[in-house]
Amino acid sequence: MIRLASLAAPLAIGLALAVAGPALAQPIDRHALVSRHDPSLTAVDPHAPMMVGNGRLGFTADITGLQTFPEQYSPLAPLLTMAQWSWHSFPNPKGYTEADGLTPVDVPGRGKQPYAWMKGGLEKPDPADAWLRENPHHFSLGRVALDLRDAQGRPAAFADLSQTRQTLDLWSGVLTSTFVYDGQPVRVETRVQPDRDVVLVEIVSPLVAAGRLGVSVRYPGVSSNLNPDPSDWTHPERHTTTVTGRAPGRLVLSRRLDGTVYGSSIDAPGATIAASGPHAFTVCPGAGDRLVVMVGFSRTAKTPPPLAYAQARDAVTARWRGYWTQGGVVDFTGSTDPRAAELERRVVLSQYLSALNGAGDTPPQEEGLFSNSWNGKFHLEMHPWHSAWFAPWGRPAELERGLAWYLADLPKARAEARRHGIEGAWWPKMAGPEGRNSPSSISPFIMWQQPHPILMAELAFRAHPDPATLARYGELVDQTARLLAAWPRWDAAAGRYVLGPPIIPVQENYDPLTTVNPTFEVEYFRRGLQIAQTWRVRRGLPREPRWDDVIDRMSKAPQRDGLYLATESSPDLWTRAASPACDGHATGACENRDHPSFLMAYGLIGGDRIDPQTMRRTLKATEDHWDLRQTWGWDFPMVAMTAARLGQPEDAVDWLFKDLKNNQWGVTGMTPRVHADEHAIAFTPGAPGGVGPDGPGYRRAAETYFPSNGSLLLAVGMMAAGWDGSKGPAPGFPRSGWTVRAEGLTPLP
Repeated sequence: MIRLASLAAPLAIGLALAVAGPALAQPIDRHALVSRHDPSLTAVDPHAPMMVGNGRLGFTADITGLQTFPEQYSPLAPLLTMAQWSWHSFPNPKGYTEADGLTPVDVPGRGKQPYAWMKGGLEKPDPADAWLRENPHHFSLGRVALDLRDAQGRPAAFADLSQTRQTLDLWSGVLTSTFVYDGQPVRVETRVQPDRDVVLVEIVSPLVAAGRLGVSVRYPGVSSNLNPDPSDWTHPERHTTTVTGRAPGRLVLSRRLDGTVYGSSIDAPGATIAASGPHAFTVCPGAGDRLVVMVGFSRTAKTPPPLAYAQARDAVTARWRGYWTQGGVVDFTGSTDPRAAELERRVVLSQYLSALNGAGDTPPQEEGLFSNSWNGKFHLEMHPWHSAWFAPWGRPAELERGLAWYLADLPKARAEARRHGIEGAWWPKMAGPEGRNSPSSISPFIMWQQPHPILMAELAFRAHPDPATLARYGELVDQTARLLAAWPRWDAAAGRYVLGPPIIPVQENYDPLTTVNPTFEVEYFRRGLQIAQTWRVRRGLPREPRWDDVIDRMSKAPQRDGLYLATESSPDLWTRAASPACDGHATGACENRDHPSFLMAYGLIGGDRIDPQTMRRTLKATEDHWDLRQTWGWDFPMVAMTAARLGQPEDAVDWLFKDLKNNQWGVTGMTPRVHADEHAIAFTPGAPGGVGPDGPGYRRAAETYFPSNGSLLLAVGMMAAGWDGSKGPAPGFPRSGWTVRAEGLTPLP
């Protein structure tokens, strides 16, 4: 039985009418839905510490609720305090500029074009390329830990803790950690204030009254080894911490790391705050068994006035209750499929983690605020997989915070297009907040991020279909579309527009200088132009003839022997994939690995030129012959979207639950990113830093990967609410075994 309740959006009206009877059912008990998936630990999970945050500031906590015992965690799961605004650059004594990282590349019909291409790769980078790639980068703001002592005043050992227990109350946003030390109970509550970047800590224990339990606050420098932990604790001379203000129970600090300056404050009413090192402070409790500490961070040296703890605590509760009550939810209660409860858990936890890591005012990096990868830079091609789901789930504000970055960066994106001799806005692939494309052997040639602003603006409009939304994003859509129409090359002999070379598709194992017409990219460029024309009509503007010409004469998605290809320049893809040398065991000579992105031409964007029967056969070939070890966490929901649009809901659910290394979901809702070694037959050791192996042919590359969470929500929302042209309630779920109730969702395009 499938029921869809309470779809309250203009674009969902047809779907709501189709299930008018069930829509009158009792509202979902959201508190019960969320709370039954509160994650809880009784021991350290070395790969997935608990996390609290507000979308701008993320705080990872160990089993004590703070960052007391970082050595208990994998080197790939460091305990950090990361902000979306915490960017730093190392000194640039040689004065490298963006121009120093550009290499001329021959582009058919366009001559030499400037690309931030690292010809030497990461192994032998040019010094300019190396500096431009690693700067700017994210850094950790500080470490907040318990200062726990034994009876002789020595620091506590982790082994002496007992009865550890930790629970994250998703409904109120509080992390509660309890344990026993030296026979005495300790209770720690950890929160992050929603409106300011402040970590709120409340400790209750007889050890507080005994003077044996306080809080330590330390500030690190920035390591030259930025990934995954950018903290440097060994060179105190390379950064400064200046006390700029004192008051009873309050300390105000200014921090400088090279050219980066930020502020911090420590507030502990009734306590004493004393320096305990060059960049370290200890909060020593006053009378009583309760200690409150608030550690704040600000992007400038100017620190806001202190918070009242009770009001700050209540604001956290109000923020999370509002989040859960005002957005969309899906409830699988009553389902008989044994996987339903687990899917519901993944959905709820993904909503929480995405709010922490994918809802800031810049696009998120792939590890969000959990740790660093690629120096903490964000990858625009992944932005929709982090954040697009917010809008169809009734939370467009979370998506639009990140969209504001595109509006601010639009002049730079237009300048980049002009540098390539065309009009429009050219969006980088890997960048920091300044919008500069980072040097790479791959990134500069990736182009599937170009239509993203149009897709995300369309989702924002569907959530708020009003003139204000059109006015806010109209120029963004227009300039992005101009690039989509200008960049495809006209092939007069074939009478069509062509993409590439140079181009690297979503599936990144292709030579940029020989690749032509990736299936997803040709359809996505065309789909972006179709949406942009619709926007012009909505705004009372005439259609752009050039755009229509590209829509009409863009190269078609390449296929051979009744199957879609990854690219037109790889006609033997499926022949080789089915051969004994490649079938399920892709190596460097095989192309059946990485993202099966050709499926996105139907599943993600519903391309109107895609033949469903051909796509159905291609989906089956993917299942039979793709090396699924070498896929990423967001691939599985993406493939599920294709299966759902093809009318194969059983397969859609099966894809969500593929039992593979990159599709494992831990207690906290985090998923790993694991790379299959392309040439390994036997065991490949783990990544540096003492991390153990993940089995034959695998090496762990990172501890968590948040596009998995965002893509799951995008897929499940589509499966529950449908898409343009779908029929019936919850069309992406099987009719048997699944009871689906949803509120606050709108269909996808």
